[in-house]
This record gives sequence, C-alpha cells and structure tokens, in this order.
Amino acid sequence: MMKKLTLSVVAALGLATGAMAAGGEGHTHDVDFSFEGPFGTYDQFQLQRGLQVYTEICSACHGLKQVPMRTLHDEGGVGLPENQVRAYAAQFEVFDPELDDYRPATANDKFPGSSLETAPDLSLMAKSRAGFHGPYGLGINQFFKGIGGPEYIVSILTGYTGEEKEQAGTTFYENTAFPGGWIAMAPPLYGDDVEFADGHSTDLHHEAEDVAAFLMWAAEPKMMARKHAGFVAVTFLLVLTTLLYLTNKRLWAPHKGKQIDA
Repeated sequence: MMKKLTLSVVAALGLATGAMAAGGEGHTHDVDFSFEGPFGTYDQFQLQRGLQVYTEICSACHGLKQVPMRTLHDEGGVGLPENQVRAYAAQFEVFDPELDDYRPATANDKFPGSSLETAPDLSLMAKSRAGFHGPYGLGINQFFKGIGGPEYIVSILTGYTGEEKEQAGTTFYENTAFPGGWIAMAPPLYGDDVEFADGHSTDLHHEAEDVAAFLMWAAEPKMMARKHAGFVAVTFLLVLTTLLYLTNKRLWAPHKGKQIDA
C-alpha cells in the first residue's frame, strides 16, 4: 500500500516556497555511487529497490511524467522482465483522450504525473540539484565529485535532526542539508518503510541512497550508452593522434636530415 504524504517531497529538495529560514548553505556528504566515474555503471538491484521506494512512498504525491514505463525493461537500467513491466504499469491509471476516460496504463505510457499541484515532477530532479559547489564559486569540487544531485537528495532525506519549530502557523523541521537549516516538509523516510525482496538493509540511509540512484537513472537513463560512446570516441582520437604523429614524423624526416630504416 502506498503511503500518503501530506506535504511535497520536492519541498525537501529545495522547491518549496517559504520553507527556509535564515541561515547558510546546507551540508551535502559524498556518496560512493556505482554509476560515478567514466567506467561506473548502474547497480540494477539498487535501481529496483529505488523503484520500490518511489512506488510505495514518493508516487503518492509525485510523478515521473517524462519517463516511459517501458524503459524499466532496458538493459543497463532497472532491467525488469517485460511481463513485470506490463504488470507494474497496469497498477496505474492514465487518462485516454480517445476514450475520454481513464484506463489502466500500459508499458508504452509514461509514469503518471504528480497527484498534487504543489508536488513538482521528479523526472529530472537528480540533475536539477547541485550538491557540490565552490570553493568561491569556482566549481572545483564538482570537477572531483561531480555535480552531486543524487548526493543532495540523500543528504536531504537523511538530514533531519528531529528538532521542530512553529513559525507563522507552519511547522518547520531542522535539516542539516537544506539551505537555511529549516524545511517545511516532515521527514518522508524513517527507515524500515519498505521490505525489499532481496533482503537488503532498509535503514534510512540505504533507502535514501536507493531512491536517489533510481532518480538519477530516471533523469539520465542512457548514461551507460553515453559513457560507452565517449570511451569509443576517446580511443579513436588517441589512435588517430598516434597515426598522425607517426605520419608527420616520416614525411618530415628527410627534410631534417634523418634517415628512415626501410
């Protein structure tokens, strides 16, 4: 059963208005995700666990309207069998203009949109947030650690201290990762919120990492193909550079008084 959330999870990701009290930047801690680096790949089991967290908790308010459900079958991603993708899609309803009514979703449909007007879509959330900055606006940390969108999500979800305060009739929750230190959304995850079929730990930090990895895949499902294309391109350029260097050396050798062995 999906857990109903009364406030927007995206508020936790920095989009809520009036959620922030005076204060400095929040703290984002680095996470060693499997997909980081030029040779990193998505952890299929982690993505499947993240999909479960999203489905049972986040989708009560938020959608992924930019993500076709058929991509859950793609290799290098979630990797669900086709029959499971069809069964997963069927649990949602989408509006069909031709029928002028709602019908069960199919694998060719996209994930439903957000069910609340105040809950923005999560399709690109992992790429629209930067967890690492500076120093002094130079972005040097991003060169070594990446943009840090997934890390920011993990830090927000695990950054609640348990302290609360009320201001202008609104309850704020202290969060060490949120800029300003106080956020208007109650903690969406507590740990042991779901039960994973693979027996993986369901503590708060693992749940947060799993759903953050899934949201990274949702934002960039073709990351592995992009890395492969980049690797092939760099290899080709290295070979071409070597051939051009050797050709140039052979052509100019006679003019420099050098002998070339036959």
